[in-house]
Amino acid sequence: MKRRVVVTGMGVLSPIGGSLKESWKNIIAGNCGITKLEGPKFEKLPCKVAAFIKSDGQRIDLTSRFSKTELKSMGSATAYALMGTEEALKDSNLCNTDEDTKLRTGVAIGMGMVDLQDICETNDALNKGYRNVSPFFVPRILPNMAAGQISIKYGFRGPNHSVSTACATGAHAIGDSFRFIRSGDADIMICGGTEACISPLSIAAFCRLRALSTSFNDSPEKASRPFDTKRDGFVMGEGTAILILEEMKHAIKRGANIYAEILGYGLSGDASHLTAPRSDGTGALLAMQRALKDANITVDKLTYINAHATSTPLGDTIELKAIRKLFNNNIEHLAVSSTKGAHGHLLGAAGNLEAVFTIKAVQEGILPPTINLENGEDSSFNFVPHKCQEWNNPYRIALKNAFGFGGTNASLCIGQYI
Repeated sequence: MKRRVVVTGMGVLSPIGGSLKESWKNIIAGNCGITKLEGPKFEKLPCKVAAFIKSDGQRIDLTSRFSKTELKSMGSATAYALMGTEEALKDSNLCNTDEDTKLRTGVAIGMGMVDLQDICETNDALNKGYRNVSPFFVPRILPNMAAGQISIKYGFRGPNHSVSTACATGAHAIGDSFRFIRSGDADIMICGGTEACISPLSIAAFCRLRALSTSFNDSPEKASRPFDTKRDGFVMGEGTAILILEEMKHAIKRGANIYAEILGYGLSGDASHLTAPRSDGTGALLAMQRALKDANITVDKLTYINAHATSTPLGDTIELKAIRKLFNNNIEHLAVSSTKGAHGHLLGAAGNLEAVFTIKAVQEGILPPTINLENGEDSSFNFVPHKCQEWNNPYRIALKNAFGFGGTNASLCIGQYI
């Protein structure tokens, strides 16, 4: 028999909360964390909205959590991941583990893109002189350094892995970790994604791709609107979500709290376009079909999909097309929602943050809402508009989708732990 994998801890830093509890509370309440971009460097850009990490409504201050020396050696995304990991380990009661456990505990944290602002500032420093370049510059921008820093801090010596698959990064990190445990390479995996790339250059670059919302600069809380006919692009967000995955018997033996079970993992490639999803939706469809096959679950048992749905005109439509094909148009008992209206699109940390909300939905029987849905493009879908809904199925099973530039797709099958 395959080893079963469960979720025993989670930690979150997001635009709607500085912890798992605060973030989930704001998600099911339908609150929004998207704000206006301030400052002269953003004034001339078409998009003037973004979603920064907030705790109790205030921007997070890393200097209150890390020393100046520590912050010299790590980028903001790595710092976020360390904070999320601390919460997740406490949640899972794994802060103090013996050496044998550490040998069987791995880390898989990824990011979609490095902090471009850090690169710009270092280039300015080089123009002033070679010795002005920090010796920590390279470690600060390496995508695998979040995983490395976490492994070093806690002494975890299992698989040390990093994923960078654009906006599918967080979901791939969870799925890869699931397979590490199932295959026996580890008993515990700390996994997820982290992102801190909001800057004038990154906003300008995505604007040039015509990917960002530009029509709601004066009402930022309305800018991210998955599945709505007025959607015009995504809103860039930052943050992290860290999950503790654990082999089921190992978790039971130590008396761990179990949130849900990871049942399956599916991957695919569009083989189509640099930035646009495959028009027929077969890339997304293959990932979902493979996740269900891996989980040995038939599609009729699936009643909720937490969609990738970034609020782009093309992407949301194609994902719905793929979902229709998966269900052969029998969607009467299916709910589909996207929480990106509340927190924006966290790029490499999107799939893992939304996996956390999917896990909480499975655990508590509450479907998170799609906010800003004033006029849905397809009235036959239950998009869980505006307000959360009860999820009363006797055995709750969900898919979490995540798709990235380059045509990379991931889908996680998550089930209620029984």
